[in-house]
Amino acid sequence: MTRFQRSLTLMAGLMLAAGAAIAQTWPAKPVNLMVPYPAGGPSDAIARIFFNPLGKDLGQQVLVENLGGVSGALAAQKVLAAPADGYYIFQGSPNEVILSPLANAAVKLKTEDFRLVHPVADAVMVFVTRKDLPVNNVDELIALARKSADKPLTYGSVGIGSLYHLILENVQAQTGIKLAHVPYKGNAPLLQDVAGGQVDFAVLVYSAAMGALAEQGRMKVIGQLGMQRSELLKGVPAVSEGQALKGFSYKIWTGFMVPRSTPENVVVRLHDAIGKALQDPAVRTQLAAQTQIPAAPMTLAESAKFFEAETARYRAIARQINLQPQ
Repeated sequence: MTRFQRSLTLMAGLMLAAGAAIAQTWPAKPVNLMVPYPAGGPSDAIARIFFNPLGKDLGQQVLVENLGGVSGALAAQKVLAAPADGYYIFQGSPNEVILSPLANAAVKLKTEDFRLVHPVADAVMVFVTRKDLPVNNVDELIALARKSADKPLTYGSVGIGSLYHLILENVQAQTGIKLAHVPYKGNAPLLQDVAGGQVDFAVLVYSAAMGALAEQGRMKVIGQLGMQRSELLKGVPAVSEGQALKGFSYKIWTGFMVPRSTPENVVVRLHDAIGKALQDPAVRTQLAAQTQIPAAPMTLAESAKFFEAETARYRAIARQINLQPQ
């Protein structure tokens, strides 16, 4: 063996030893849970439900950090730029890690840069409109959009390439209507502008804040996007119950992810802590209050298979509507 080969072998051994040491002592300091949107939205609410139970199980404080922008990809890129040692966990969905690289030329991350440790929640997505938009269901919204071709209705999303943007591109492709897209940095500011009448409507994750605004008469929730009505939102019709979008259905999941090169022992430890948190009755009650359904238990192998399947599904939809990086 040459001196160079011996040096390489020694370096590899040191790196493996360092990785093992990190895994055995992790976490030795507070862990950051990165939320890719501003405080106040559904994504932030999920993080606030999990950070305490995770911190108790891990024996270290879990700190929630909010960073909006670029359809959530700004936060994802910050996590990937940090050392892959488990001290930065990304709370993500298809929006940030699958769709943003397909739709935004400025996003340099690849879906394969991340590893899904465990999904944590499924959300109900809904059509929500300003209070004085003269529609009460999605069929009426489509009909109004057809009549307003000279001055298209405006819809907001959490950014170009977000799932909400993709859904409404798909709606336009299926119905032939034309809409004007207004991108935002997060769910909370968009919700405020729908309530304030600055945009006509949006597709968003249903939240307690949205429910409160609807009850106060400041906006209208006119349809949900699951194939059937959610048990958590029985009073709102599914879009597929109407005529304009028969068979149209989407749902969105949220999960905890880490960079792919994170040490296996760290991933196993985190996976175990997430699994325990998901069985906590208080966590499940708080998720239900946010109209979020707790994720079913998954092994690490099942999480990987699920992530691969979701990546293939959304890439196929992006091809179908000819989504181009902008």
